[in-house]
Amino acid sequence: MAAPVAPAPTPASLPLPAAPSAASESVRTYYKNVQNDLLVQGLMRVDGGGPDTPYSADNLARNFEKIAFYDEHSIGTSLQRSTGEARLLARWDKPVRIGVEFGPSVDAAQRAKDKAFVAKFADRLGRVTGHPVTTAKTRINFNVLVVGEDDRTAMAQRFSNLLPSLSNAHRTLLQNLPRDMHCLVIVSHADSDEPKIMSGVAIVRAEHPELLRQACFHEEISQGLGLVNDSPLARPSIFNDDDEFAYLTSHDQALLNMLYDPRLAIGMTADQARPIIRILARERMGQDL
Repeated sequence: MAAPVAPAPTPASLPLPAAPSAASESVRTYYKNVQNDLLVQGLMRVDGGGPDTPYSADNLARNFEKIAFYDEHSIGTSLQRSTGEARLLARWDKPVRIGVEFGPSVDAAQRAKDKAFVAKFADRLGRVTGHPVTTAKTRINFNVLVVGEDDRTAMAQRFSNLLPSLSNAHRTLLQNLPRDMHCLVIVSHADSDEPKIMSGVAIVRAEHPELLRQACFHEEISQGLGLVNDSPLARPSIFNDDDEFAYLTSHDQALLNMLYDPRLAIGMTADQARPIIRILARERMGQDL
């Protein structure tokens, strides 16, 4: 798109039912069962990895290339499938200012809890990347929307304001996510030879139980910084589809730190970056170059 998505005023809350709708309660029950099933299987770990999940510098370099240079979807505010070709290295060059918004159905206690969790995570990401990442109330360029089934009408205009380049069909998809899509993020890039990330919009379901919603915050905000792909080979990591880990791992922190290392430049090809990636990976693992 030609310019970053400009934040627009949050829509006024519309009247809601005295209690959550049957649809909202059904979704809430569904995801409670999903979380319970994952926990019973020993998944959704919060330990960041350990002796049972070793990885080497070669693993780190391989995973970085797959996660940073490939994408499930095409660059831009689009949900089209990617061609599968390597893209140019993309990341933010300006401070990331995260704003957390809520659909009218989300109560005050949950809003306060989610805002505090995201603020703490943003601070951690700033330390990990060495790039300014904070929560903010103004000049927001990364919007995190927590919305429920009962918020579709109230949030329709907000989706249109934040993602004006999406087709009506794709905006309808975002407002009616299929159940197997727990959360997602869409990033917008500068219309230039250098794919600088200019803005991001993450969507998290309000009906998620606590650990699942927090896992969504970790994954979508982290991916919105530029690690947009998943790889089944990445372990220990949240950048895959196996749900083994709920929170950012030591492996993932190394990937983010590598992404924002000044020796890598926005717009590099995978071939140009590969020798540097090998050096960065060995440095992070404390190995000789």
